Amino acid sequence: MAPGPALPPAALSVHREATVVDLHNDLMLEVQAAKRDITIRSSAGHADLPRLREGGVDGQCFALFVHPKEADRGFARVTELLDAFDRLAAANDAVLGRVTSVAEIERLQQAGRLAVVLAIENGSALGGDLYHLDAVYERGVRMMSLTWNNSNGLADGAMESRHGGLTPLGRRVLNRMQDLAMVVDVSHLSEKSFWDTLAVTQGPIVATHSNAAALTPHPRNLNDEQLRVMARRGGVVGVNFYPTFTGGPALSRILDHVAYMSKVMGPDHVALGSDFDGFDGRVSDLEDVARLPNLTAGLLARGFDARTVTQILGGNALRVFREVWGR
Repeated sequence: MAPGPALPPAALSVHREATVVDLHNDLMLEVQAAKRDITIRSSAGHADLPRLREGGVDGQCFALFVHPKEADRGFARVTELLDAFDRLAAANDAVLGRVTSVAEIERLQQAGRLAVVLAIENGSALGGDLYHLDAVYERGVRMMSLTWNNSNGLADGAMESRHGGLTPLGRRVLNRMQDLAMVVDVSHLSEKSFWDTLAVTQGPIVATHSNAAALTPHPRNLNDEQLRVMARRGGVVGVNFYPTFTGGPALSRILDHVAYMSKVMGPDHVALGSDFDGFDGRVSDLEDVARLPNLTAGLLARGFDARTVTQILGGNALRVFREVWGR
């Protein structure tokens, strides 16, 4: 991939000084399946450890995704993914580490290591057993979404309505997540499940990788009412880079969603949730994570000031983590 045009020094300075946090990346699927060695820089996919470093990413949420086809062995599947991460971390301790607090994120950033937050995508990972939530918590998981696109035993997903929102087990899972100070992720929920989740929980919640439905109508995106209530609760929405959800494979479309959501929610409630390695194809001017400084330059060019850009790049996500985790 040819290098892009040189960025303005001011943009590079803002990007370097920010604590950059991405709320959603599916790279662990590649790691567990041994499809490629992510310790080596390549042009495959959107990310690997060298490109994450090049892109200035300090904190990365690695999704532990359980596909609905594997729901009947969900806990075994998430255990495989956790085991794969543990092997990766043990072999690359100088490069990355699992974190469960903002203090640890800051410590690893200062040491030049990638801070990894483990997050379950699809509560089918629990295998219908509430006690499995404590088990994954003990292994370092600190964030979870109840569903993927499909409905499961916890709630309805964005693309399937079966239960009419949360199930009784879904409510118990949310209650236990709050007891454990885990971050609740509402991406992939149906709208009814979203509102049920708001009614059951307290404090800030996140949508790790969702966009504005007003700009790109899609069941996976959030309407203005949903965006506003998340802001009132102190939460954040991570802007997804997937072209289907932005309206086209261009950085300009991502910037459009950041600008719109900042207007509706306030910029202190907008974050990054790239979904890199969770979709095929490329975004022009943001082809992979190494090009992330282009996003910073684009935000500054759109009129966002340096402080606001720094918050969107990671400060807003860190604020929510600190409030939920307590440290």
